[in-house]
Amino acid sequence: MNSNDKDFVLRKNNFIQNNKKLSIKSKKRLQKSKSDNTLRAYEADWMDFYDWCTHHSLQALPAEPETIVNYINDLADHAKANTVSRRLSAISENHKAAGYVDKNPCRGGLVRNALDAIKREKGTLQRGKAPILMEDLRNITSYFDNTDIAGIRDKALLLLGFMGAFRRSELVQIDIEDLTFTQEGVIILVAQSKGDQLGQGAQVAIPYSSNLDICAVTALKSWIHTAHLNSGPLFRPLNKYKQIRNRRLTNQSVAIIVKKYAKLSGLNPDNFAGHSLRRGFATSAAQHDVDERSIMQQTRHKSEKMVRRYIEQGNLFKNNPLNKMF
Repeated sequence: MNSNDKDFVLRKNNFIQNNKKLSIKSKKRLQKSKSDNTLRAYEADWMDFYDWCTHHSLQALPAEPETIVNYINDLADHAKANTVSRRLSAISENHKAAGYVDKNPCRGGLVRNALDAIKREKGTLQRGKAPILMEDLRNITSYFDNTDIAGIRDKALLLLGFMGAFRRSELVQIDIEDLTFTQEGVIILVAQSKGDQLGQGAQVAIPYSSNLDICAVTALKSWIHTAHLNSGPLFRPLNKYKQIRNRRLTNQSVAIIVKKYAKLSGLNPDNFAGHSLRRGFATSAAQHDVDERSIMQQTRHKSEKMVRRYIEQGNLFKNNPLNKMF
């Protein structure tokens, strides 16, 4: 039985498709209101709820509020509060797509109270991967082999990822055509990203650094020159003979490379991943007293909430009252 047989209507969105007042063109465009990644995540969450309902001989669509409350309480036995909240969003979105807008069981007080109780009991603290800070980056640079093509690529990848505060998905999507070198540095076009669902695009400027060891622009030029790249994907995998493949590096490869150099520099690789570069920039910028607005300009965050978390982390010791007491 495929997922379409399991009441996951969000992908086709019957509420839109059955609306006779909408033109075919309008229906097609409305189907693109959510990204493929979002739909895949919602579908996986919905399938978990559907399977739970099937096991308990309960109806998933439309579901009764009590069914949803019992499900999220079972889920909370082994999942974090944030996971429970995300599953509830998927259930709600699928009900809306099926036409249950005014009678969405997720919107009722019973479900909201159940979720609040779970959050209060379990807490909502998110333990993300550790940041690679500026001083960590300086230590890591000594482990790049500048005589090896893999080392040249990895240096450009990590320095660019940090200086541009790129998500790993953004990093691997960069093409040669997206780069504009100037006297001041390089401007990188980010056509679309997780935080830019409307595809407005953004430009990220990375200036030259007086310290060549951590200069992302110089490292980037070295990689492009050594790899003889003229067009297409910027960062590419290598085969066992160190030959460059004609395809993009994957998201997972970025995480593997970050872990590799974290380990070489004496850090615990289990604490780091692809996101450590982006998080590291924001945290390091806060430690260097960069203002919130400037950090957001480079990270391209739309909300201050996440950036403020990074700033708070960066200032844990700087603004610590014990410093004055000592």
